[in-house]
Amino acid sequence: MGPGGGLKQPQCHEARICMWKYLDVHSMDLIDMAQTTDELKRVLAELFQLQGWESDPRAAILLDLYFYTVQFSREHSFTREQSSAFFAIVKDTHEACVETPLPNVEECYRYFTELLFCHAVQRPPFSIDLFNQEQLALMSDYVVNTYFCHFKLYKYAFTPQVRLDISLSYVGMPEPEPVAELTGELAESVMVPVPPAQEEEADSGTTAPRESPRALLREYISAQLCQELAQLRLEVEEQLRESEEQFNTKLALLEKVPNSPKGGGRGHRK
Repeated sequence: MGPGGGLKQPQCHEARICMWKYLDVHSMDLIDMAQTTDELKRVLAELFQLQGWESDPRAAILLDLYFYTVQFSREHSFTREQSSAFFAIVKDTHEACVETPLPNVEECYRYFTELLFCHAVQRPPFSIDLFNQEQLALMSDYVVNTYFCHFKLYKYAFTPQVRLDISLSYVGMPEPEPVAELTGELAESVMVPVPPAQEEEADSGTTAPRESPRALLREYISAQLCQELAQLRLEVEEQLRESEEQFNTKLALLEKVPNSPKGGGRGHRK
């Protein structure tokens, strides 16, 4: 949540070189010594304070994300420098995703690609020649097919649920009563058809209680709010559908043509 209880808006992140940012030389030594799945998960849990991952769903999700990122680096024989940089790229992308419950998939993907290019072109101090074109394509495909395909799930798991509470006040009207009393008054304000026999009794001298102007106003406002909220829900669903279609189109294009920086880059040498 932002200042004053408002929602934190998506931020604009500047891509920087992130080699050794989270995994330094000592951390990479510990990871290299871990040979089994359990050993590697234990090392990662200790490095990033995720010891309660067996009972904490969020910690378990993070541990899986870190574990498979390291496994990807091992499978493609990345150097220690490359493994550390790729781990930081994935971690920074995830933190950009979960910094706000609002949609920011386009900003996160742009940030991810800028992080890749920061490690693909020799232009210090802004970027370094750490990955070649083939490695860039492999990393891009892996993150798109694993992380961005489940972007909404990560956001759902790590960001607070957004609820909209509406409070109305009117000039010249007294302050609203508590919800429990309003509920009872609204129930009393519902008009029920009166049978003819009861109408005759009312005409003979028994007068039915009249509805208060305030109850009628509240009933009218409630009906209008329901109508407006229904329209708003339809508009939001339409926007979400269009955003999802645009994102799926971009994913399909990425699967056909892998991204590569202009000019290319050479592989890193030990």
